[in-house]
Amino acid sequence: MDFSLENPLANSHEFHFDSIPSDLFLMESDHMPSKLLREIIDFDESFRREAVSSVLRVSCNFDPSLSYLAVNYLDRFLSSHGIPQPKPWLFRLLAVACVSLAAKMKEAEFCISDIQGDGGFVFDAKTIQKMEVLILGALNWRMRSVTPFSFISFFISLFKPEDPPLKQALKARASEIIFKAQNDINLLEFKPSLMAASALLYASQELFPMQFLCFRKAISNCSYVNKENLLQCYDAMQEVAMDGYRSEFDMVSSSDTAVNVLDQHFSSSESEKTSGTIVTRSTDSSTKIWAEKDIKRRKISVF
Repeated sequence: MDFSLENPLANSHEFHFDSIPSDLFLMESDHMPSKLLREIIDFDESFRREAVSSVLRVSCNFDPSLSYLAVNYLDRFLSSHGIPQPKPWLFRLLAVACVSLAAKMKEAEFCISDIQGDGGFVFDAKTIQKMEVLILGALNWRMRSVTPFSFISFFISLFKPEDPPLKQALKARASEIIFKAQNDINLLEFKPSLMAASALLYASQELFPMQFLCFRKAISNCSYVNKENLLQCYDAMQEVAMDGYRSEFDMVSSSDTAVNVLDQHFSSSESEKTSGTIVTRSTDSSTKIWAEKDIKRRKISVF
């Protein structure tokens, strides 16, 4: 069975998302970058940016989850080894090796030419393998990375949404935010579980704001969550989620916007007023669209 970001545990057939083992919270720190990486970035922010860009270029033909795993390997390697020689070919070799390891973990079918990219540098199998061994040593062979995706279903289960489309919409939007957040250096210091919780909170605020307070309470009351750190992570996550976000309201012209549909699954009789904004159900769809877009563009304090 190939490795899944949602289930990093080896005994996947025994894993239940609604009863996530406490060990996963205990081990998550072993799968995130150390403080050394932030010091490296403070010294030269362009280094990590170029390294991540190299990973994304050579993994563009694979599933996004594979790219995410490769960048996780990259960050953890840099945390251990610091800045290698700032040479373009080394950026590419490191990227190719990280993608190769991630592809092997995901049991993706590939050949060396698939991950060489078109940047002019071509490495033989032996050279790539040597870099892989170096990365494996730096990561202490912890290749089943615990990431924010490992906690999404657990936090959703705390809210107990029963409707499958609702779960999928929440999960999909949170995943989109998490993928995007990996590029933001300000989020490197937060644990994967906090990033998952923050992404879900932001997604719930967008998709069904009437139920947001209930979801926030459920996550905040989780014994594994530090409320102060959650607040800090959520604030940083908002910046990522709002930056360049193309609201789905731009693509919906009917009166059944995402907010209306999802909120109706919970409470069709509740008042449509929330956070001082009225979500109407009139046939004038432009009224709803622009009212909701205005909410998205304002950074919201919810704690």
